[in-house]
Amino acid sequence: MTDSNDPVITWLLAGDPAIRWPVLRDLLHAPAAVWQGERARVENDGWGARLLAHQDADGQWAGGSFMPADFTRELWDSEGQPWTATTYALTQLREFGLDPTSDRARRTVELIGRHSRWDHDGQPFWTGEVEECINGRTVADGAYFGVDVGALVDRLLGEQQPDGGWNCERANGSTRSSFDTTINVLEGLLQHQIATGGTAQSRWARAAGERYLLERHLFRRLSTGMPADETYLELTYPNRWHYDVLRGLDYFRAGAAVSGDSPDPRLGEAVQHVRARRRPDGRWAPDRRLPGRVWFELDDGPGQPSRWITLRALRVLAWWDAAA
Repeated sequence: MTDSNDPVITWLLAGDPAIRWPVLRDLLHAPAAVWQGERARVENDGWGARLLAHQDADGQWAGGSFMPADFTRELWDSEGQPWTATTYALTQLREFGLDPTSDRARRTVELIGRHSRWDHDGQPFWTGEVEECINGRTVADGAYFGVDVGALVDRLLGEQQPDGGWNCERANGSTRSSFDTTINVLEGLLQHQIATGGTAQSRWARAAGERYLLERHLFRRLSTGMPADETYLELTYPNRWHYDVLRGLDYFRAGAAVSGDSPDPRLGEAVQHVRARRRPDGRWAPDRRLPGRVWFELDDGPGQPSRWITLRALRVLAWWDAAA
């Protein structure tokens, strides 16, 4: 068990409620009544309350599902992809731990279902659109907030690549998976399984997707053994749709909490990379910050300690080391 007197734990507990409640649950193993009480504060205090304050009257954020209503291609080219619209706000609230049974969460789900349509072709928000990366996150957010996303899960199962993963370029002819799309779909399938138990087909598909990542040691090309993308070794948060090894490891940790499985040895190289990124003060810092419009920042940027990355890293290492 993590020592509550550890200065890094003290520093984490001095942060936002969105950080404090998982520290209490995952690192200090506090009673459910304690961490749930802290989690309830997300709606009215700190980052969660700040993000909810930006919500539009129709339930959306920035007037759009994937893109802000006022955003243009010229702005994309100059600023980068924006992260302020509805889909990314919902994912962030899920990761903050907004209570899905709260009146505010239920009202948000209902309003988005009524008013939000995907930029692609006007599809209703909770039915998804065409990209697996987007639909994977929609499944995760919908399942977490109590939406029936079974039809969208079935669609994703039919879009799985022969190698076991997913790729949002499938519609453009891709026959090989990507790390980025695969982690988004896997997180969605896991959240759906947590919410509903899943189906035999969805559990099989999730296991196949996990094998895709494990065979590649979470960051290597299967063909050459070289890193598939150097950014996969760079830690960041929020990840949005992007993959990195800490996001992958935290997914496997969360999955093991459901299945009871021990850590797969093929995770070891990624674990050691994360361990090596620890600063002398016991904390972790982001290696990069994704460009693009945000409502507010969650840390002080690359090179400065991040509570969110530190939380993720500590709970991954605690899970790994407990099984050693």
